[in-house]
Amino acid sequence: MLTETLSLSESLKQFYGFDKFKGRQEEIVESVLNGKDTFVIMPTGGGKSLCYQLPALISEGTAIIISPLIALMKNQVDSIRNFGSEDGVAHFMNSSLSKTEINQVKQDITGGKTKMLFVAPESLTKQENIDFFKGIRVSLVAVDEAHCISEWGHDFRPEYRRIKEMIKAIDSNIPIMALTATATPKVQQDIQKNLGMSDANVFKDSFNRANLYYEVRPKVNVIKELIRFIKQEQGKSGIVYCLSRKKVEEVAEALRVNGVRALPYHAGMDAATRAANQDAFLMEDTDVIVATIAFGMGIDKPDVRFVIHHDVPKSLEGYYQETGRAGRDGGEGKCVSFYSYKDIEKLEKFMQGKPVSEQEIGKQLIQETVSYVETSVCRRRYLLHYFGEVYPEHNCGNCDNCNHPKERVEGQEDVVTVLNLIKEINQKFKDKHIIQILIGKESAAVKSYKHNTLESFGIGTEKGEKYWQALIRQCLVAGFITKDIESYGLLKVTKDGNDYLDNPVSFMVTKDHDYDNIEGDDDILVGNKATGAAADEVLFGMLKDLNKKIAKEKGLPPFVIFQEPSLQDMATQYPTSLTDLNNIAGVGVGKANKFGKPFVELIARYVEENEIERPQDMIVKSVVNKSGQKVFIIQSIDRKMKLEDIADAKSISVDDVIAEIEAIVDSGTRVDLNYYLDDILDPDHQEEILDYFREAANDSIEAAVNELGDDVYSVEELRLMRI
Repeated sequence: MLTETLSLSESLKQFYGFDKFKGRQEEIVESVLNGKDTFVIMPTGGGKSLCYQLPALISEGTAIIISPLIALMKNQVDSIRNFGSEDGVAHFMNSSLSKTEINQVKQDITGGKTKMLFVAPESLTKQENIDFFKGIRVSLVAVDEAHCISEWGHDFRPEYRRIKEMIKAIDSNIPIMALTATATPKVQQDIQKNLGMSDANVFKDSFNRANLYYEVRPKVNVIKELIRFIKQEQGKSGIVYCLSRKKVEEVAEALRVNGVRALPYHAGMDAATRAANQDAFLMEDTDVIVATIAFGMGIDKPDVRFVIHHDVPKSLEGYYQETGRAGRDGGEGKCVSFYSYKDIEKLEKFMQGKPVSEQEIGKQLIQETVSYVETSVCRRRYLLHYFGEVYPEHNCGNCDNCNHPKERVEGQEDVVTVLNLIKEINQKFKDKHIIQILIGKESAAVKSYKHNTLESFGIGTEKGEKYWQALIRQCLVAGFITKDIESYGLLKVTKDGNDYLDNPVSFMVTKDHDYDNIEGDDDILVGNKATGAAADEVLFGMLKDLNKKIAKEKGLPPFVIFQEPSLQDMATQYPTSLTDLNNIAGVGVGKANKFGKPFVELIARYVEENEIERPQDMIVKSVVNKSGQKVFIIQSIDRKMKLEDIADAKSISVDDVIAEIEAIVDSGTRVDLNYYLDDILDPDHQEEILDYFREAANDSIEAAVNELGDDVYSVEELRLMRI
């Protein structure tokens, strides 16, 4: 099979320019070249593609690579051709090609030029294609994104389950290679069974991505938090994932009007725009892509520095794969997820109307995600446990839970209670049912099994549902109990669990986060610390004193003036005007106008006396297409109102009005400001500025000021003329 003119190391150097293989790549390549079925489970960034590309390049015949996305195929083909190989060495065959283009592909294959052919599984179902493949030499079949085969995977595709019969129809002796970045033991078993490769050589790398930082934040003021985070990562590449196309558009627009170079990406866009936006991200013409989960598969961008989930993902496999797109070069990668239980309820509603078994699987995957986001144990440890890997440390030092640990309590007696209860009810119930017994909830299921008569019924009422949820999760991670996925999550006591019952020892339980009651939970928003923002303690003390003084004068409790989180935010962002104050957490326009003046005056003095360089303003402007302010401004301009009067009417600055008008125009709405411009600039000056912008390389105001002179025109005049 192998045309062994070069050694593997020499071939690696020739085709890829690498001096040595990464991890177990060499073993994997040798397995395929020896005609063995091979299963590769390797995290994103581990070098999976090379594992099938290299054997394909140095073997006789053409390798068929089954891939789920047209964009992924194109990216792979472009990448291979950029090795310096001729164009015909790699092709894709899918619905995007014309008949003439397909004929050219087939011609290159029969002519022996093509070493790799990327196809969608749907292409293999066509009899004409199967007949064509029967007539050529197929070196191997690689099934990329193999988790799509499994109903327990995060991206199940029914057509993937027919791959084996299609391969048999071509040639039952072709070696098969399956590759995925995310596979729990259950998914792995399902893939091997479905592809008929139970005796395959299995290569499984560690799922631990030590360079990734994991954090979950409550979904409160999410757009504001999102913008603040991204501004702190100024100039770095990042991805924001949303569940719906509508949300993708809204978030991308919100980021854009707030000065972040962001573009949307989802399946509802036309193919040309989607491809252009993807290329802009790869070429660094934009910093942030806001996308549905389809984005990023096979995108080889090594320097993505943050991945943010605006919405909770449907499964931990999906979450792991999406966060895995950060820090592929081994550099920093921040993974922040926003969580609200309302998102979970939405996901569960999406499953209504689907077959019962599919609903059960979907709910199970969603509950695993809930467990992950609400847990207070090391997130890395929890995530690796989910993928069947033991992480030896209890503190990874690189997640929010390890950096900001929650309260721990002794749970030895409670662990014994839970393990005994699971055994007493014959290990045939899920965690929800067990918790209902412990807290004394007489649900229909509990009563029907007469479990309300058990001695342990109601024994843990005082500790509450969340405590028992936390304890059961931590028993799972400790290996005392296991969840039978095959039976939709029934809990069973393991050998280690039975050993614990024989010899109980101290077991510290970490209390879960309570994202349903986040007001006053000072340690929830730990991301500010993780991303470098920290309150100025001296200023914070001064602001607290002032807050108390004003509260006393007005006969009000201090929190009525400004709550502590708002004061902390002030001590981080140093607002020196009422406009700045409007962007502080928990401060609206009314409160800023009513109480804000002495606070911004104190901060302004403090900044000046201590020569403090303020962080970049975190101005969160309204998204124009959602804003009532937009309508008011457009109507006011139509009535030829002065911008100063518009600003007064809305209690904002003229600068803010101009920013809103810029956003309105950027979104495609025309406005006529001639009446206002004629009042502030004579015709010759207007013409001079227009001539400059017509000939300038870009529309930068700073460049215009440098060219035209700030002693001649104000920034406000230049911005208005640019509009």
